[in-house]
Amino acid sequence: MNYSRLREKLINELIKEGVLRTPKVINAFRMVPRELFVNEGFRELAYVDSPLPIGYGQTISAPSMVAIMTEELKPAKGDKILEVGAGSGYQAAILAELVKPEGHVWSIEVIPELAAYAERNLKRAGYSEYVTVVVGDGSAGLPENAPYDKIMVTAASPGIPEPLTKQLRCGGRLVIPVGRLHLQVLKVVTKDLKCQVSMRDSVPCVFVPLVGKYGFREPDLKLL
Repeated sequence: MNYSRLREKLINELIKEGVLRTPKVINAFRMVPRELFVNEGFRELAYVDSPLPIGYGQTISAPSMVAIMTEELKPAKGDKILEVGAGSGYQAAILAELVKPEGHVWSIEVIPELAAYAERNLKRAGYSEYVTVVVGDGSAGLPENAPYDKIMVTAASPGIPEPLTKQLRCGGRLVIPVGRLHLQVLKVVTKDLKCQVSMRDSVPCVFVPLVGKYGFREPDLKLL
């Protein structure tokens, strides 16, 4: 299967739809092979604009949502980025492509098996030097490496976890899906140079829940 051709076709579609806009993000999509981040049984669907199951009740986000979140986050070379929810490692690879060689991505995942899966995928794709995968409660962030220039949350939260805004550098940006279990709005949170926090709504979205102390609790998940 000609993955390069399929990748370019998808990229052109996302450009036409207006979700891929900036040259550096478009280039990152060209550089990262999504087929290496999906389960083998779904590899032929790697460049269909749809989420795909990766096990443990989790999914790899649709390419269009990865594009929207990445464009909203505005990663730059040299940035220190925290990603909450490693999943398959694909989003972390896109971020790594944008911040390398001086920058770094820390990706925190609550499911140990998925963290190991993401690590394997990142190594195979050549990004393990720029991404550190950590097992833990992502809703509490990763304070030992804070502050971060950018924070991306790839799971739905009932609100914006306070530890994440605290771990965001003044002048930084946070992108997070916020809302109910079955429907959220992507929030773009900015912290200005005076450390004042403001936010705006981006697009409606549906993500798997962020489970943890500052996310959804286990009783909430019984509603699923």
